[in-house]
Formats: sequence, C-alpha cells, structure tokens
Amino acid sequence: MSGCTNCSTDTQGVGGCQNNGSCGTGDCNKMNTFDWLSHMGIPEVDTFDVVEIKFKGGRKDYFRNSQLLPLTTGDPVVVDVPNGHHIGYVSLQGELVRLQMQKRKVKNDDSLTSIYRIASQKDLEKWQDAKNRELPTLYRSKQIIDELKLGMKLSDVEFQADNSKATFYYSADDRVDFRELIKILASEFKIRVEMRQISLRQEAGRLGGIGVCGRELCCSTWIFDFKSVTTSAARYQNLSLNPSKLSGQCGRLKCCLNFELDSYLSALKDIPKIEKPLLTEAGPAKLQKTDIFRRLMWFSYNDDNNWHSIDCDRVQVILEQNEKGITPFNLKQDKAFEGEYDLNKTNEDLELLDKKFAQTKRKKKRKPKNRKPPAPETAASGDTPASKPRRPNRNPRRGNKNRNGQENNPQSSGKGPQGDARAAGNTSRNRKRKPNPNRNRGGQNKPNQGPSDGA
Repeated sequence: MSGCTNCSTDTQGVGGCQNNGSCGTGDCNKMNTFDWLSHMGIPEVDTFDVVEIKFKGGRKDYFRNSQLLPLTTGDPVVVDVPNGHHIGYVSLQGELVRLQMQKRKVKNDDSLTSIYRIASQKDLEKWQDAKNRELPTLYRSKQIIDELKLGMKLSDVEFQADNSKATFYYSADDRVDFRELIKILASEFKIRVEMRQISLRQEAGRLGGIGVCGRELCCSTWIFDFKSVTTSAARYQNLSLNPSKLSGQCGRLKCCLNFELDSYLSALKDIPKIEKPLLTEAGPAKLQKTDIFRRLMWFSYNDDNNWHSIDCDRVQVILEQNEKGITPFNLKQDKAFEGEYDLNKTNEDLELLDKKFAQTKRKKKRKPKNRKPPAPETAASGDTPASKPRRPNRNPRRGNKNRNGQENNPQSSGKGPQGDARAAGNTSRNRKRKPNPNRNRGGQNKPNQGPSDGA
C-alpha cells in the first residue's frame, strides 16, 4: 500500500487520512468532499444508510450500509459489484449523501448494492497486486491499438480488486469497432474486458493538471456534470475569439466561461444594442469597445484611432434622435457650442488608467525645517532697526575681527595698559604688504637682491 507524504498516512497503516480527507489512495485532491454536518448532533436512528464511495480517478458511486458498519471518512471498504467485488474509500456519509443523490438524480431503491465489510490487510495486498498490472497493461494495449490502426485514444486502465475484470477508458471522435480488440485483450491478459468511452473533458479530469489560473483543473476537483460551452459565452463577455486562449488542456473551450455568464447576461440587459453606426454632424461613429459593468461605450469617427467614451444613457438618447431624423452635433453634445473643441483630447478614461498604473510611487523627500532668525530689535531712539545679532565666537582665545582687521575683543578694546599695547602691536600687522614680483614665477624662489639703484 503506497503512502502519502503530505499527511499522517504511511505505508504500514490503513490507506486514507481518516478524518483529514482521502489521500493515500492515489487520488489526492480529486473530487474531495467536506462533511459540514459532521459536528452536528444528529440522532443515530435517523442516520441515512447510504454511503458515498470513491474509486480511482475520482469516480464515485453509492452503496447501502445494510450491516450498519461503523465507518469513517477514508476507510477502505469492500463493496459488491457485478460479477465480483471491488475496494473503494468512504468519501461521504450521513444526510449530505441524500442531498448528493438528489443532485445527481440517483434513486434510492433496490438497485443500490451493499457494502460487504471494511477491507482487511489481506484484501488491500491483493488489490495492490491488481493495481500493479495497470501500467504494463496500458502500454501493451496501446501497442495493440496501433497495430490494429483503430482511431481511438486509450487514456487509463482500472483493474478490479478481485483481479478478474479490467475497465479500459478511451476517447474517440467517431464510432470505433473494437470487437477484435476485446478478443485480443481478453486472450492475452486472461481477464474480462470492459470498454468505456469518455469525453475529452472527462479524460482531462481523470489525468488532472494545473490550469492557466494556477489552480488544479476544475474537472478533476469538483465538476462532475459537464455542460456544453459555446463561443457565444465568449462573445457575451467581450473576449477575443482566440482558440489558444479560450481552450483548456482538453482541447475544448474552458468550462470556466460558463461561471460568470449569468452575471454578464443580467448586466447586458441595460446595454443598448448597436446594429449600425451612430449618425452625428462630426461623422458616423462606430462602436469599438463596451465596458459592461461600468456601462461605458467607446466610439470612433470614420474609423479614427481616437476613441470617445460615453455612457449608455447618452447612447440611448442618440439612438432615439437618429430614429426621429435628428443628428446631434457630436457624441457628447446635441448642439454646437462656442469655443474650440479639442478632438485630440480623447480616450481620457484609458489615459488616466495608464497613468495610474504606469507611474511608480516615489518616496517623498523630507523638507528641511525653516529655522527663522530671531526678530530684530528696533532702536529705541529712531525708526531704523538695530544691527543684527552677532554670532558668538567659537574660540574664546581669538577675538572677533572687523573688516579692517582690528579685533573687537572687549579685552583689547583699549581699556587698560594691556589693551593699548595690543592695539599698538596690531597696527603694524594690519598694514598692506607689497606684492613680491618674484613669487610664483616658474615655481622658483629667487633670493632678494636688495634695493635697486633708483631707490
């Protein structure tokens, strides 16, 4: 028995996750169900005795629990099938089974077979031996089909648990005469052969896969009743009829095209039908695009590249005017107006959306704080403002010099003998020196040659 690495099931235990689901069966996430009534206290006397059993590929069938066996979701059970027995896993039980039978239109009568027992380890080992024959049988059967040149595609083989019967699932576009194929398969594999034709959607559901949306295929997880999908569903939703984008992995139109079709049909009731161009003085306006939920329609004059967006109410007004023989000035106004009309200013809604998503958010730079200087004090004697406050001297040893080179240090302001001596000594320093003509000439410093003769 193969185990599952995503849950508590191992190769030594019984298949299935008990209350966690039904993995360990080889069909993880295929047609899983959740019993949302399991935590509710329903009387055991009124418990529905029919159980839903899941087999390979997500196939489900209903069997009667006539012996009232204590079953749990994920338990392997031996069920009665025509000409033998088979093993499946319990997927759902209780009152939800009654609802599922009504949804799938399955009658609760004597045609339902019963459950024999819970599968033992010996039953599971025998079933595993039968499952090991499926892959070699599939390859050999494809070779035989190619030799007989039959127009069919074999997708899967399912052996019965008692190893007496095998079901071959195939898909074909036309009717296939496989009578000779059945004889060859029965004589070579020594089993009873059943050929079952399935559609391409059912084939994709049995194989499984990941869709373009990034999730598992709907046909392999929850869809069991396939409805026809037509191209009109894409037209109602204003989708481009591109087969590569509208087709799923099965090669048919995607089933999800039907999911939102009802919402689009209800919204299209308020959208006016445009069968011919709208007549205006600026020219005939042809419909280019319709936003169904925003109720906006884009038109262009004479197949111009500039599109003009108007709401559906305005379109309805123009249609009524054209039926009466009235031609409005343009799409947005009935009469001419004074001033210039900028025809290039179109596609405003589309341009705003482009700018919204094209511009990257830039971090706002912090503005430096404006430090205001202290308010100047007005002079007491006159109206002229007082002088600006001086910056404090950072070096207390050096005095503040004025523009003439004299220090404004209060210690050297001339008060006292020391102040007079310092002031007298600074006068010689503040005299202008004569420039040296030999300085910075060719990078050479020549010695002084003394005073000239003229001096």
